[in-house]
Amino acid sequence: MIHLLGPYLLASALVGLGVFGIAVRRNAVLMLVGVELVLSGSLVLLVATQAAGADRWAAGSVLPLFVITIAAAEVVVALAVVLTAYRQRARIDLGEPSGEAP
Repeated sequence: MIHLLGPYLLASALVGLGVFGIAVRRNAVLMLVGVELVLSGSLVLLVATQAAGADRWAAGSVLPLFVITIAAAEVVVALAVVLTAYRQRARIDLGEPSGEAP
């Protein structure tokens, strides 16, 4: 049985950095990095919790594979949206108005 303090601290640090990156950054790519950090923190928490449990065939070993697959698909779609926005606006800063009327 593993000691859970280390993985829990790592997961909380990853989630904290990700939330900070999402809250502070206005660049779309850096916000995506923050979202990926939050997902990584949740994966560390899932794997550590499953490794500490007695049941080897629990969902904690399979669920991270689905989360990684969904995260990869999310990155592809989000980068496509960012590239399209960059082509139309010539910048990807989300803090600036687009200059178009609603």
